Amino acid sequence: MERSLELGNVTRVQEFILLGLSTSPETREVLFAVFLALYLLTLLENALIVFLVCSHAELHKPMYFFLGNLSCLEMCYVSVTMPSLLAGLWMGPYHVPFTACLTQLFFFIVLICTECALLASMACDRYVAICRPLHYSLLMRPQVCLGLAGTSWLGGLLVSVVKTACIASLSYCGPNVVNHFFCDVSPLLNLSCTHVALTELVDFLSAIVILWGSLLVAIASYVAIGRAVLRMPSAAAQRKAFSTCASHLVVVGIFYSATLFIYARPSRIEAIDLNKVLSVTYTVVTPMCNPVIYCLRNREVQAAFRRTLRGSCG
Repeated sequence: MERSLELGNVTRVQEFILLGLSTSPETREVLFAVFLALYLLTLLENALIVFLVCSHAELHKPMYFFLGNLSCLEMCYVSVTMPSLLAGLWMGPYHVPFTACLTQLFFFIVLICTECALLASMACDRYVAICRPLHYSLLMRPQVCLGLAGTSWLGGLLVSVVKTACIASLSYCGPNVVNHFFCDVSPLLNLSCTHVALTELVDFLSAIVILWGSLLVAIASYVAIGRAVLRMPSAAAQRKAFSTCASHLVVVGIFYSATLFIYARPSRIEAIDLNKVLSVTYTVVTPMCNPVIYCLRNREVQAAFRRTLRGSCG
């Protein structure tokens, strides 16, 4: 009772100060140019993938449908986190209103949860393609693909509503300095002046369900794929099957190694500088590399890209 009365007399925080990725002016100038170039390159790459998938009938397949969804997500993803990173590098530590911070957090959670679900759906697609090839057209028909993609986006939205509401219900009395380049769960929990046990529990359980759940689906799919590949009679067939899965395995490994370290445990984390480096990995590096890893080395995508170039030149 006394604590609640004390909190009632304390001025609530109306804005946060984001310290950004670096506090050195010389370093900030170089990093700003680098990350601006990466941001524009990421938007260009992913927009190209979406355009190719939508405009070429030969890419109207389940695998490319999910890749198109992932590219749309990546464009939104970097557009949620990169502007605040660039603003911090351009201006140094800067003020963010409380509502703007929670808005950024809301969209960030939507997108990271949706990406987990989409990666799991893509692993299931590869499982059906390799382990159940005769039933692929039935099991991965358009209605199923739309259902998996829609469920991924809706699930991310629902999880974000719950988590953001829990964090918004906390009291922030000061300090208001966030040692990060965007409004993330852990830094905000660390600044709360009220008990965060329930919010941490919700965050922890959602991390287990979304992150670990989707990872287990991907692992189970690839274990089954591995067994099927080993039973194939020829080395050529094994290489072909493996080549269709290698890109997804690389992306899953990079994405989950960073996100699980940060999110799959209670969110009061002390290694802030390491967290910022890992955050750069899955908010900047992964969205930029995904189109190259997934599509731009794919023969069907390359052929569609060449036809697009010939059409534009003609």
